[in-house]
Amino acid sequence: MNNPPDKRHRIISLTAFVVLALGGGMAIGFTSPADAWYAALSKPSFNPPNWIFPPVWTGLYVMIGIAGWIVWDRERRSAAMAVWWLQLCLNFAWSPLFFSAHRIDLALAVILALLVAICAFIALTARRLPVAALLFSPYGLWILFASLLNASIASLNPLP
Repeated sequence: MNNPPDKRHRIISLTAFVVLALGGGMAIGFTSPADAWYAALSKPSFNPPNWIFPPVWTGLYVMIGIAGWIVWDRERRSAAMAVWWLQLCLNFAWSPLFFSAHRIDLALAVILALLVAICAFIALTARRLPVAALLFSPYGLWILFASLLNASIASLNPLP
């Protein structure tokens, strides 16, 4: 027994959104890893151990993908969908700026813009698509923490 084409299409599109978010995040992580430069930076006392980042990001990227798909499935040409794409671009830009370009200052600007985009997405989806907003809430909290961490690292390691 085959699924109806609409249901099959929805499963494929959901899978594509999760693969895009998770696969893109993993690719960025592999191409912009924490290195000796990062290890040598002064960090605040609340800096988490490196091993915590992969499992946290895996869960977040899955939720980001599902939230994006929910909006795409129901409101493809909405402001919420545009903001979802914006936040994904900002998210994917942060690691290369921070870890590869060693631009803590520019990475801080990007992560703060990302935080604004996440809050905008939550606000845009809270009433019409509350599950999407709920899925973005842990992401928003993590990026708030990451912004504080980025800002602390910037203040402890001023530009020459």
